[in-house]
Amino acid sequence: MELRETVRQKYGEAGLRARTGKSSCCGSAPSSLGCVDPITSDLYEPPEVQGIPEEALRASLGCGNPTALAELRPGEIVLDLGSGGGIDVLLSAKRVGPTGKAYGLDMTDEMLALARENQHKAGVENVEFLKGEIENIPLPDNSAHVVISNCVINLSGDKDRVIQEAFRVLKPGGRFAVSDVVVRGDVPPEVRRSMELWVGCIAGALSDSEYISKLAKAGFDSIDIEPTRVYSVADAKQFLAAEGIDAEEIAPQVEGRFISAFIRAVKPVSKERGDAPSCS
Repeated sequence: MELRETVRQKYGEAGLRARTGKSSCCGSAPSSLGCVDPITSDLYEPPEVQGIPEEALRASLGCGNPTALAELRPGEIVLDLGSGGGIDVLLSAKRVGPTGKAYGLDMTDEMLALARENQHKAGVENVEFLKGEIENIPLPDNSAHVVISNCVINLSGDKDRVIQEAFRVLKPGGRFAVSDVVVRGDVPPEVRRSMELWVGCIAGALSDSEYISKLAKAGFDSIDIEPTRVYSVADAKQFLAAEGIDAEEIAPQVEGRFISAFIRAVKPVSKERGDAPSCS
């Protein structure tokens, strides 16, 4: 099955589970433990999600909280790539206020239906959910102040295209502010594939240097990668065992190399490039 269709199916199923009162999970291990904790848990503070429907929280499959880290301002237009059940869109709408607007883009009918239900329950008006693919954003050039995303870009088979599209729709001076899974250093290919499945459900995580290179190639500057969670082999031990991998044996090769990170970049106001990108 093509990657896009696999992602569509998995996340459609997750959306249906969330609507029926079950937590979303897309792990392939029998217990699905790796997709619940520590990756998708404890991302939002209780006061922050007050008034957000429980279904939106159950459908959350992210690895970070880009709305808190993006420093959204009243009146801004925000686009969430791969908006799922809508939690980050609803939180963004709160932050930008009635003079701003938050768009959510998703290709999955089940998630879009759930997100619109959650918008109605939350009583949020400055929100619009769009159907489409993150490789082909259905918005005009220079239309958003901020592009956010929560552990979705790693699912795309054409990350260059996604980043180029994000650059296109951002206004000059606009901000790219996403949470995503990133790999630091070399990892054996077979182990990397299994760890990616654990961390990102269906993942093709970029290395930190690859992420920086792709952002710079698209035209972004002020690029920075800030680790927000570092995953240990112990965290993934049960999943790796189900995949036939000895966690103790491979621990020295992968320990601390899979992280959730907040990736920032800015679309220049002019064509001139700014300072060299950095990775902290």
